[in-house]
Amino acid sequence: MIVEAFLRWAETARATERARAANALGRAYLKSDMSPDERKAAGVAMTWLLDDPSPQVRGALAEAVAEAEDVPKVVVLSLAEDQIEIAAPVILRSPLLSDIDLVDLVGRGADHTRALVAARRPLGCGAVAALAEIAAADEIALLLENDSARFTRLSLRRIAERHGDDAGVRCLLLDREDLPADVRHILMQKVASALCGCGLVRGAVGVERVQRIAGEAETSAAIALAGAARAEDCVMLVDQMRRSGRLTPAFLMQALCSGRTDFFGAAVAALSGLEDRRVRAILATGRFHSIRALVESAGLGRAISILFVEAVLLWRDAEQNAPHIAVVAMLEQLLERAAALGSLSEEAIELLEIVEKLHRQELRRRARDYAVGVALAAA
Repeated sequence: MIVEAFLRWAETARATERARAANALGRAYLKSDMSPDERKAAGVAMTWLLDDPSPQVRGALAEAVAEAEDVPKVVVLSLAEDQIEIAAPVILRSPLLSDIDLVDLVGRGADHTRALVAARRPLGCGAVAALAEIAAADEIALLLENDSARFTRLSLRRIAERHGDDAGVRCLLLDREDLPADVRHILMQKVASALCGCGLVRGAVGVERVQRIAGEAETSAAIALAGAARAEDCVMLVDQMRRSGRLTPAFLMQALCSGRTDFFGAAVAALSGLEDRRVRAILATGRFHSIRALVESAGLGRAISILFVEAVLLWRDAEQNAPHIAVVAMLEQLLERAAALGSLSEEAIELLEIVEKLHRQELRRRARDYAVGVALAAA
């Protein structure tokens, strides 16, 4: 009877009065001792208030029930889809909103709804995945700043693919210690594209030179990633580079000559379709012809396969007999063996030019390191 009286009174009361009454009703539902019939009637009254034309009334109700655990869920879900001032306390604090509810809110909600979900703490991987698929860049930035959000590898990858062009999102991603190597590679490509597309840089340096510099920087960064990646990350990085068309013979030669043997093994396994364990066994213990057959099964043709075999054998010998061998020494030995092979195909000559370039770079790097060491000793 009290609830019925409340509904009759609410039809003529002013908005401020209805707002105070709505808040009181919500608190009474949560804290007062009511009979089952009274609680049912109070739930009906709160549901009726969801259609109140005044945002002040709905907002007062939202504040009252935001942290409640036993309020009717229809009330919470409806308030969560209301305008931002009303939805905020419910989306941010309501314990009744499950990960599935949040995924639904992300899918059918407005921009502010997605932003509020992105800021909610804690936030499960389902809601994070939904935001990664459809949220705008500013909403993704909020999500990445939420240290309670649970990201999967796929969610991080989708964010990089969709919003890696946004500098703010890119910086937030790169600051993450758990960012997988393949996602970092996607961001490297985004940076290279941004550099090539910058009018100021193109005007100052020239289009062709910018493209060359960006390509070389991307390759160097990818090789560095390959060296730092764990076994699982190596596989994902290989897959990412293969799908983007960057797992070329030239890159594989640079990676192998730089000592990224784990990455090279993962790449050969992916390209050949053979089991990773079998590939690594052949690379570690196989003879010349078995290694050559392996690299050729990965698509590295007979004209260039011999260079890869020589590089594999050199690194294998170094790991067994001289584990601290410098990259520059390995490159010198590879160039000497290539010279002893006699005439080579154009493809092989192009790969050797890459090896020679790497050799020059290593010599310059070693000279710089020596100069820095001398300067520090004299200081």
